[in-house]
Amino acid sequence: MGTVAVGIGVAAIVIGIIVKMVKDKKQGKSIQCGCNCKDCGGHCH
Repeated sequence: MGTVAVGIGVAAIVIGIIVKMVKDKKQGKSIQCGCNCKDCGGHCH
């Protein structure tokens, strides 16, 4: 039972991280561009 609980917790964390990354990307932020993709001129991609 403990293994299932830990698995669900890890899955929730991973899903939360992915959702945040997608949300940030839609707002023009990205890790690769220093969180300022809208001003990088496209050379970061």
